[in-house]
Amino acid sequence: MRPQQADVDLVHGLVAIPSLSRHEGEAVEWLVAQLAERGFRATVDDAGNAVGEIGDGAHHVILLGHIDTVPGEIPVRIEGDELVGRGAVDAKGPLAAFVAAATRPPAGVRVTVVGAVEEESPTSAGARYRAALGAPDWCVIGEPSGWDAITVAYKGRLTLRVTLTRHARHGAAPGPTVAEEALAIWQHARAGASTRVDASRAFDRLDCRLEGIRAGNDDGMSERAELRIGYRLPPGIDPRELEREAEGLIRNGAGSAPDASAVAIETVGMEEPVRTARTSPLARAFARAIAEAGGQATFKEKSGTSDMNILAPAWGCPMVAYGPGDSRYDHTPLERLSLVDYARSIRVLRGVLDRASKAII
Repeated sequence: MRPQQADVDLVHGLVAIPSLSRHEGEAVEWLVAQLAERGFRATVDDAGNAVGEIGDGAHHVILLGHIDTVPGEIPVRIEGDELVGRGAVDAKGPLAAFVAAATRPPAGVRVTVVGAVEEESPTSAGARYRAALGAPDWCVIGEPSGWDAITVAYKGRLTLRVTLTRHARHGAAPGPTVAEEALAIWQHARAGASTRVDASRAFDRLDCRLEGIRAGNDDGMSERAELRIGYRLPPGIDPRELEREAEGLIRNGAGSAPDASAVAIETVGMEEPVRTARTSPLARAFARAIAEAGGQATFKEKSGTSDMNILAPAWGCPMVAYGPGDSRYDHTPLERLSLVDYARSIRVLRGVLDRASKAII
């Protein structure tokens, strides 16, 4: 199966426009123009999202995928049956599939496609803006699941920035360096997290990782170390409760550093873990549409986060994440999208929209 040339041009054109998170304006304007050409009522909302609405039915479906990408320039090209380029998988491929599938909506269904900004930033400004608006009947989040799989759960996230400062001292002075003191704080935090959840499945475990560290003496008067500690939370753990526990662990770890003059802790990111029902009408519609396209649906749980972490608690409607692409290519120099899977996902999405206005899924 090959996608129509217009749909290939759509995803190729979108991937070809750089849209680093918080710098999505050019890609948003281009997508709005493409939506208008396809008959959508297209605009840019107050958050900077590309928004296209089509159809006039009573049943409202939102297809929301993010238009921003992480850094990394990858020459955009088609190699055989694959589109190579930054964002091809995460997540311009799913977003383009949304546009292609919704271009001819079935009777009785109103579809809103959103190209959301800043998903790859802690702000998630695009999704947070839409969350304050009215909830649809169904929502699909554009993330790579593979054409024959549906994502129904994401871990939550808590990211802390820990800054340790002390008076400067000679490099030959006895005792740990400020970098070593910072590492001791990290090890204390990790040890505490390891006892928080005892689970055999990786998805059910609380992960605690050192995402970054830097240390040095900038002005000759003080030494400074900065840690970025990231937690991935399974459903059942409240990120605010974990935030309080982590702060206590970090300050206890810092208490053993006699030369420390200050420890500052800042929360730079927080999302609730989320799980949606595999038996919802939307999930069943996907399972049947995938079967009609020749596949057997599987359900996925992911350790990352997505805009579903923000929108599911706010809207409470049936919701899944779906889109073409192999998530193992996310954020890597090898990012590439199978155009065959892209075409299959468009077919599946059309099958889902066909079922949106039916009483029996």
